[in-house]
Amino acid sequence: MTTPRSPRTPAPTVRLIATDLDGTLLRDDKSLSERTVAALAAAEQAGIEVFFVTGRPARWMDVVSDHVHGHGLAICANGAAVVDLHSGGTFVEVRPLERPAAMDVVVALRAAAPGTSFAVELTTGIHYEPHYPPFHLDPGATVATAEKLLFEEAPGAAAPVLKLLAKHPDLDPDVFLAVAREAAGDRASFTRSGPTALIEISGLDVSKASTLARCCAERGITADEVAAFGDMPNDIEMLSWAGRSYAMGEAHPDVIAAASGRTVGNNEDGVAVVVEQLVAQALRAAGTTAPQG
Repeated sequence: MTTPRSPRTPAPTVRLIATDLDGTLLRDDKSLSERTVAALAAAEQAGIEVFFVTGRPARWMDVVSDHVHGHGLAICANGAAVVDLHSGGTFVEVRPLERPAAMDVVVALRAAAPGTSFAVELTTGIHYEPHYPPFHLDPGATVATAEKLLFEEAPGAAAPVLKLLAKHPDLDPDVFLAVAREAAGDRASFTRSGPTALIEISGLDVSKASTLARCCAERGITADEVAAFGDMPNDIEMLSWAGRSYAMGEAHPDVIAAASGRTVGNNEDGVAVVVEQLVAQALRAAGTTAPQG
């Protein structure tokens, strides 16, 4: 269980909102409510930048691409990529998992958790092993062993590896994550974002938090000026880093422990509820009021 951090005095205003997508900003049907769309637009209008920070690949960002304002950037693949949604998901920065390290992880997890199968997420798409659950959204995937996908000629063989995915058919998700970190935590970063035993593996020190920190530093924004939202273990570092952080109503217990605050669930527009408050605070600080209507 993550130990709650000691409280700190929040910044008077927030300059950047960082939000996870699935289980957080998006409703369970993967849609954005009208209230959420309006809250995001109001934040940008009030001078608060919004970053979508997700485990999703760039090609799955259509659901929010029309709602990113200003800079147009999003952080994808748990921090492994920064993409420009205004240009259709062009890669601005890539923080890859090097292929030798990925292969070391494959070997270690096969020994520590027999039955594990793997998928390889590249900048060009995803490919997976025969026993890995197929990605119905990516019908062009190559099916082969991890060794072939990482080191032999195959579609995308020269493309950077954004993350390795490991799936176990039987283990408890949190147990599988702990086993993986024990087996190969010195080779890569391990996290998870769903209800099943599916682990997402990135390069060492690559996370939503570390990439968000880099993007904020480029803008002269400090952690105390960031409000972050999330619901699953891949959000913990980001929530711990941000000056204000909110766990969703149905968040994983470790996420609730890591966050400094909590909001209602994603189906109740929990992000919008807080963003509306942050916008009102920003407008009061600027001596203005929210538009009526």
